[in-house]
Formats: sequence, structure tokens, C-alpha cells
Amino acid sequence: MRVRRRGVAETRQAAEAAAIAALKVAAEEVPRPPLDESAAAFFDVDNTMMAGASIFYFARGLAARDFFDSRDLLRFGLQHVTYRLRGHENPDGIRDARETALAFVAGRSVAEIVRYGEEIYDERMAEQIYSGAHALAQQHLDAGQRVWLVTATPVELATVIARRLGLTGALGTVSEVSDGTYTGRLVGGLLHGQAKAEAVQVLAEREGLDLSRCWAYSDSINDLPMLSLVGHPVAINPDPGLKTVAREREWPIKDFRTARRAVRVGIPAAAGAGALAGGVAAGMALRRRVVSA
Repeated sequence: MRVRRRGVAETRQAAEAAAIAALKVAAEEVPRPPLDESAAAFFDVDNTMMAGASIFYFARGLAARDFFDSRDLLRFGLQHVTYRLRGHENPDGIRDARETALAFVAGRSVAEIVRYGEEIYDERMAEQIYSGAHALAQQHLDAGQRVWLVTATPVELATVIARRLGLTGALGTVSEVSDGTYTGRLVGGLLHGQAKAEAVQVLAEREGLDLSRCWAYSDSINDLPMLSLVGHPVAINPDPGLKTVAREREWPIKDFRTARRAVRVGIPAAAGAGALAGGVAAGMALRRRVVSA
């Protein structure tokens, strides 16, 4: 019972930290007054707004900057290929990948990681954005509604993605920072599953949003709590579990993977081998490993 209570407390702490961080960053941006102040849209990132896992692209970019060795990159590569070919999240794998990534940035300055995040987005992530999902987000913006990303990805990287896409902001996993430097620990825990829903609820309360008038978009059954929270849930590129629920509840289903599916299904083994080979080749060139505090 004590473990369960601790888990609930960590989930709530992660949700509140995500909402506070998102609103703080949004307040620093040039404001775009919403025409529709009570409605907003919430988009998951991985396999919803972009193909694959954002943390993997970030890891590849960090690897090119000598952040970790070939074994670490190989593990990231295996997780990413599995994710891309199966098209759904493994909660334990996602948690391991992100917590590992946080350990790698321990001792690094926030400013440095944000700078690298901007560079890596331009180098590796921009071409992975689903144009259909981006167009949906733009429709909400054009209607005068705020658009937030909601993701387990570290909030600094999520915020870079949101800025590049011209969105309002991002709710993401918050890392502990001391004197502008990462400690390698999380505030609460990962923004995943129930924590996403609670973060959306906290933000809605602070911003005066009517959740019955809001939209949520995701590919994963793990985001069912967030999707169930709003009046307009939409399944994008759904995994089997979410597709089943969406059909049962008559939620809209949109699939933007058509152009990429021929590559994945037509030559999945070659695609997987190519991704891993690229990861190993990059890893062999690494010379420095960051030791977490």
C-alpha cells in the first residue's frame, strides 16, 4: 500500500511540475492571444506528431557529440527499431530509455542541452514530423485555440519541438536542476499514462479550459486516461489496443503512416538492420562517456 501511495504521489508531482514548467515557458514567449479561451488541443509526440521516438533521435544526436559509447547507442537503437516496426510503446522500454538519457545529461547545463536539442531537431527530427498531424494542430491554432504537446520526453526537448512547430507549448517530463545543471533525477517521475492526464487537468484548471470542449490526439493505449479526459478524443496512427477502444467508443481514427508503411512493411528486416548499423557505426566513433552524478 505504501508503494502504491508513493506512486500516486510521484504521478501527481510529475503532473504539477509539467504544468508549471509549461506555463512558465509559454509566458516567456511572445503571446498569441487565443480567440477561443476555453478550448485547446493536446498532442502526444512519439508516433503521433512524429514517426518514431523523439528520445532516440535526441540520443543519436548526442552520440554524434560524444555523449556515450556504442553499447548505449546500440540499446537505444534496438528500442527504437522495435518501436518503429511494432508501432506501439512498451512502457518499461520507454521508461528505461528516458531515464538512461537523463543519466547521460547529469552534470550538463540546461542551456547546453537546449542548444543541442535545437540543433538535433533540425538535423534529425524535422523530417520525421507527420504533415497530417501538424496540419491538424495548425487548424486548432487558426481557430484561435492553444495547442500543447504532452509527452514523456524531457520538457526541454518537447519545448524545442513545440517552438519549431509554432505551437503554444509543451508538457513534458521535468528533470531536477541545481544551479542551471541537471542532477540526473526526475521531479516526481515520467510524464506517462495517468500522469499525462493529470498534467492536462492541472493546466486546464490554471488556464480556465473547459475539457469538454478540448481535443486530445494520441497513438497509444497508454494515453487512454488523457484521451478519456477530453470531449474530443482522436486516435492517430493507433496501436492495436487504442484502435479497438476507438472503434468501440466511435472516436475518430486518423492514420498518417501510409507513405512510410510501404518502407516498413515491404523491407522491415532491411530497415531495422540499416538503423542498427547506423547506430553501431556512430557508436564506434565515440570517445567519451558521461558519468552520472
